[in-house]
Amino acid sequence: MSTTLSASTLLAVPLAPLVGSALAGILGTKLGGNWFGRRLCHSIAILGVLVSFIISLMTLWAVAVHDARFNDSIYEWMVIGGLRMEIGFLIDGLTAMMMVVVTSVSLMVHIYTIGYMEEDAGYNRFFAYISLFTFSMLMLVMSNNLLQLFFAWEAVGLVSYLLIGFWYNKPTAIFANMKAFLVNRVGDFGFILGIGLIAAYTGSLNYSEIFERAPQLIANIEFPWYILGQDVMLATVIAICLFIGAMGKSAQFPLHVWLPDSMEGPTPISALIHAATMVTAGIFMVARMSPIYELSDAALNFILIIGAITALFMGFMGIIQNDIKRVVAYSTLSQLGYMTVALGASAYSVAVFHLMTHAFFKALLFLAAGSVIMGLHHNQDIRWMGGLRKYMPITWITFLIGTLALIGTPFLSGFYSKDSIIETVKFSNLPASDLAYFALLAGVFVTAFYSFRLYFLVFHGKERYDQNPDAHHDDHHHDDHGDGKPHESPWVITVPLVLLAVPSVIIGYMTIVPMVFGDFLADAITVNSQAHPAMAEFAAVFTSPLGLVAHAFFTPPLYLATAGTLLAWYMYMVNPALPAAMARKFRFIVVILENKYYMDWINENIIAKAAVGLGIGLWKGGDRGLIEGAVVNLSWKVVGWMAGVVRRAQTGYLYHYAFVMIVGVVAFMSYFVWLAK
Repeated sequence: MSTTLSASTLLAVPLAPLVGSALAGILGTKLGGNWFGRRLCHSIAILGVLVSFIISLMTLWAVAVHDARFNDSIYEWMVIGGLRMEIGFLIDGLTAMMMVVVTSVSLMVHIYTIGYMEEDAGYNRFFAYISLFTFSMLMLVMSNNLLQLFFAWEAVGLVSYLLIGFWYNKPTAIFANMKAFLVNRVGDFGFILGIGLIAAYTGSLNYSEIFERAPQLIANIEFPWYILGQDVMLATVIAICLFIGAMGKSAQFPLHVWLPDSMEGPTPISALIHAATMVTAGIFMVARMSPIYELSDAALNFILIIGAITALFMGFMGIIQNDIKRVVAYSTLSQLGYMTVALGASAYSVAVFHLMTHAFFKALLFLAAGSVIMGLHHNQDIRWMGGLRKYMPITWITFLIGTLALIGTPFLSGFYSKDSIIETVKFSNLPASDLAYFALLAGVFVTAFYSFRLYFLVFHGKERYDQNPDAHHDDHHHDDHGDGKPHESPWVITVPLVLLAVPSVIIGYMTIVPMVFGDFLADAITVNSQAHPAMAEFAAVFTSPLGLVAHAFFTPPLYLATAGTLLAWYMYMVNPALPAAMARKFRFIVVILENKYYMDWINENIIAKAAVGLGIGLWKGGDRGLIEGAVVNLSWKVVGWMAGVVRRAQTGYLYHYAFVMIVGVVAFMSYFVWLAK
């Protein structure tokens, strides 16, 4: 029998990190007089997230074991007609899982930050920001209505802007955070249009009421758009508008351009925001809105295509990157593409499953990359690393675990979620599924290649860490050891790595049955099995987690991943001259990749200039020409001309006025005589 959850206890989940953020941000900075020192600030911030994490675990236990649920308003902001604007929580399997992912990764990042940001002048400010981000993300995943979702959506974007530009004296960081802000505004424009259409045609912003009235979005014939000879359903327009918002937040092509540049921020936020939580907000939103997406095959095909492009072509970008954080960043883009493809195949539970497993091993990879950066005195160029395995054993083994999980090694968490996506897409009956299936298979090979290229260049081979005079630094720390050699990171860095490595190994095996094939997400996700049978067909052939491992030996992904790994080993360990030779031979491809498919050039020289040109045209033609020239200036000129004409009739001579009066009287008399006839 299901039980209910306490509203006050749930309210403590987002409020605890908010209180920690406020205390650290006000009393730990110049704003409040620097009353709190570093130790007190990080203790308060970590305590807030720890409280949130513990309550989230209790909530997950109550949901999974006791079938607990909660869906109610906490605070009513205002009512406009029949449209209620509220703050409320919806707690089901999807929300409970996201709460634990957000708080657990955030807790690891908070602890990690003590070591990584130890000497940074903005130490307290950083803790305030990451706690504020945790609050915003929790409000997003716990919301039971689109209004709260949108405000939290914008809040995580704001905090992301603050964190990417954390080192505000660094021009590249300021450029990166402005780029992230502007690109996300493009996505959010579509997102708010979708929300507005839902409010207009269902009369509600509450999830439950929207889903009850969702069939109206097919039957409604007041909103036909005739495009390329086809009527476009309202449901399709809404679904695509909402997905455009997800494309911005979850960095899908072509709105992906902000995420690689966001690596200009400190490494902890790369793990927290751009790997594990914020960039998955779009995936979460589409899964939550599955009752609407199930109404439109056109929207699902669109999602499949966008996800396939992102999964494959962002993987290619990882091959030519030399910054350790950017390799992992492009890996994140590619994996987000995998999740998006799963959404397009109506495998929402599989997409969310990969979201969860990916959060742990990708956060692990980012934090391990940060440990490498610290160990090499803040050098980020993998060409000047090598041989770090013997100097940084904990970082090495945890990085290897994260890499193996990423490429889908059997028994590790990434295998279960990634192979589930590929298998589900194979069963999809949508027209775009064949393209997506090919892209995912090719992406397996590419992912294994660039992941082990990174691994071999960093941890094996010749030691090159002392040969780079122009090492890129991501902050201004100095060498504590003073010997110039790499060194293992302190316990506040390595403990989070070990704790993240554990779920990277076991969480997939433990949760695939309840999350993908069980009832854990049953009331959170809707799938029309008759129209979209991919999940049903996958469930029919699935036997057990071990059975999926056995099945892997008869499918392409395992052999493609092995081939990519072996090719990376040969090119970077056995024959290291080969990559340079191939780069020279295929220089035209390398140039395209180095220029990021020219997306930045297109955005800056075509789209931005077109927008500026449109603005200038509206300013000169519309504002100055039409409004100022034709309306404002013309009106006073007409009035002036009429006043000049009337002025000529006012001569001041009495006989002129008498003559006009006589003429007027004669005119009136003539008119009445004419009427009398």
